Amino acid sequence: MNSLLSKLQSYPFEKWRFLIEDILPPEISHISFGIGEPKHRTPDFIKQALSNNLEGLSIYPATIGSSTLRQTISNWIKRRYNIEVNSEKNIIPVNGSREALFSFTQAVVDSLPDSKVICPNPFYQIYEGAVLLAGATPYFINADIEKNFSCDYSIIPEYIWQKVQLVFVCSPSNPTGSVMNLEEWRTLFELSDKYNFVIASDECYSEIYFDNPPLGALEASKILGRDLTNLVVFSSLSKRSNVPGLRSGFVAGDEKILELFLLYRTYHGCAMSSSIQMASIAAWSDEEHVQNNRNLYKEKFQTVIPILSPYFEIKMPDAGFYIWARILPEYQLSDTEFAQRLYAEHNVSCLPGSFLAREANGENPGKDFLRLALVSSIEECIEGANRIANFAANLR
Repeated sequence: MNSLLSKLQSYPFEKWRFLIEDILPPEISHISFGIGEPKHRTPDFIKQALSNNLEGLSIYPATIGSSTLRQTISNWIKRRYNIEVNSEKNIIPVNGSREALFSFTQAVVDSLPDSKVICPNPFYQIYEGAVLLAGATPYFINADIEKNFSCDYSIIPEYIWQKVQLVFVCSPSNPTGSVMNLEEWRTLFELSDKYNFVIASDECYSEIYFDNPPLGALEASKILGRDLTNLVVFSSLSKRSNVPGLRSGFVAGDEKILELFLLYRTYHGCAMSSSIQMASIAAWSDEEHVQNNRNLYKEKFQTVIPILSPYFEIKMPDAGFYIWARILPEYQLSDTEFAQRLYAEHNVSCLPGSFLAREANGENPGKDFLRLALVSSIEECIEGANRIANFAANLR
């Protein structure tokens, strides 16, 4: 077996199951804020597009995807970011952003001695696993709570930058909901130009926002007068269109990198089914269902945050569907203890923040936080928030 597998940690949800395995919760309905799996209804027109094109199951699809799908994605990028992206050279359809983030890392990282990959902290655990199995070492940079959970790249030493091959960015962030601003992008682009590393921008939450559309990496690059050198963006339909089981997304960016990534993918065996492609074309072509989706999330946040804010250090995220709630010191409970007792006493599950981060520079930046995924119905979210508020009130 690959010896690098021994470096992988358990996934956060496995840690959660171990944390509660001996607990028998009260006999009331279970409410889960744990897994970030969209629960809103999949639009009928997407399901219809899938069922109308089942003949696609009888053919092998091309790894590059159909020209129609790539052009549809290019059209969406144009509408969303006002950017022209060549559908023939700068876009590859992928089976969801998770698959692509992992395989991209294997294709990009050259496992030279002491190769580094920068990861935000807290983070989406696929980054770490992909880096370790590519033979490199993750270098975590802690989100700064005083700066809207942004990452301060200026604190990374010169000798580290000289070994960096790839930098993961998650904007909007999972779990904090923060969005990178233009000056942060300027700094990262300048560092990439200086040290010649690749930027992988994970933007799968880009369409779940409440006021202004989040700035994307492609958009920032254009505004700053930069080309797409060493930049690849990852996007997905899962959250945008409530189709996590469709496993459909795209990568877009640097033509030279994508050319070699496509070569890797021809061996990787991950071509998207033609039937899925047709459903994806329908989804990327429509915005009304996306606006309706945003409105549902906005309503939930506007209702739930006032219930929880008296009991946590909490704020409205820039985007995404997570609440990143800081546990007050007066409760005298760690994040794991809080989550464990909440489940045991109120049958509500959420993820301890420390499960979503690693210790770096002497601290775990997820410690004393809870991640709440507002993916269920508004009624369930309100009920769950009230149970959490009651639990916290009793602790006082």
